[in-house]
Amino acid sequence: MAETTTRYRERLWPSTVMFIITAVFLIPAVTLVLTPIDAAIALPGAITVYAIVFAILAALSPTVRVENGELLGGRAHIPLEMLGEPEHLGRDELRRAIGIELDARAHLVVRGWIREGLRIPNLDDRDPAPYWIITSRRPQALASAIRNG
Repeated sequence: MAETTTRYRERLWPSTVMFIITAVFLIPAVTLVLTPIDAAIALPGAITVYAIVFAILAALSPTVRVENGELLGGRAHIPLEMLGEPEHLGRDELRRAIGIELDARAHLVVRGWIREGLRIPNLDDRDPAPYWIITSRRPQALASAIRNG
């Protein structure tokens, strides 16, 4: 079995604040809905609903990796030699890049709770995606891993 060389790995988890805000709004709302039905199940039911939402958010969090000469974003992957120079996108640049400046063919690995990332040109002429945009909490480390592959 071939040895895996991982240069970068990041799971795009929701932030702790997002989990707290979800709990603050979801638990009271579900409790309020369930109380007229049966007050005894209202709070346990609300906590169960929150746990399900928590599990869904965690399960849908993609992983970004640079390993074995490839960039893997979620289920997609591309060889590093097919990538150009990564461009750092701060908060405002990222908003424009995934908003008004977005090319609909671009490959996105974006989570709204992460406020910066990279735009990485795709040099493969046969691939319709002109670039990848990946949000990251550590975009400089990701860019370095892509460069040094």
